[in-house]
Amino acid sequence: MKTMVIKRAAVTLYGLLLATVRALGLMICIAVAVFFLIRAIPGDVVDLKAYQGALDAHEQAELRQELGLDQPVTVQFYKWFKKMAVGDLGISLRYVRPVKDMILHAVPITLKLASFSLAIGLAIGIGVATAAAVRPGSIFEWLVNGINIWSIAFPTFSVGVAAILVFVIWLGWTNHMGNIWLPSLILGIDVAGQIVKPLHEDLKECMESSFIRTARAKGLTPLRIVFFHALPNSLTVALALGGIILAGLVNGSITMEVLFGLPGMSSLALSSIQGRDYTVVQAVILYLALSVVVANFITDILQRILDPRLKR
Repeated sequence: MKTMVIKRAAVTLYGLLLATVRALGLMICIAVAVFFLIRAIPGDVVDLKAYQGALDAHEQAELRQELGLDQPVTVQFYKWFKKMAVGDLGISLRYVRPVKDMILHAVPITLKLASFSLAIGLAIGIGVATAAAVRPGSIFEWLVNGINIWSIAFPTFSVGVAAILVFVIWLGWTNHMGNIWLPSLILGIDVAGQIVKPLHEDLKECMESSFIRTARAKGLTPLRIVFFHALPNSLTVALALGGIILAGLVNGSITMEVLFGLPGMSSLALSSIQGRDYTVVQAVILYLALSVVVANFITDILQRILDPRLKR
């Protein structure tokens, strides 16, 4: 018995170590790709200032040397990666401010938008899927398909533009700039559409299981059976989709922050790309990528805890 426990603990530790190494390797690959791809865009911050008429040829050469942009790309990468590995994100080439301070200013807005959207999406998705399982053949089953099709057929950017047109311009119910609830609702419905269909299908399959038939034989109500027996067994489906959901939130937040004037990470990334501010763009993309990688890592661990089949 003791040997079996030790063996299981070793297997679990090995799985955690393997997942950690995989996550670190993925982050390194993303760092390399981001560094070189951003430099594939023609021009840099010095060219942009020169185009605006702020620098002559001699001043361009001096500024490029001061910023280290005259060095070979491989040398620039080595210096940047060495600093980034110890948490030094560098100085903004455009605003001459620590990149870390700029990110810390933008992160709360993005986290708030993502948190509200995720909470709304989970509430709608789990609520509708559960109601459809409790009341098969009711309007809730139609809602499952409707929400799922909505998330597939309607891009969040298009919905955001339509929402501004209807609720801000035509009806005048809310302000446009700085509004966080309207984009949260739009992204939340998109999140709900991603989980409601698979969760409902898993709940229906679970309702045909032997332990559910036993619960019915004991006289338990359909609501109690779904909430306390079927739903806990089906939540692993939502966890399995965690990475896809977070990636969708990251992509959706880019458009929502720009449309609704929210000064979050996505708006910071867009303005930095337009200004060829390499250090800021690299830091923002790495932060967003790290969020997705960490979320997938945590999701994998939770799945292994909740689903004994994955432990084996």
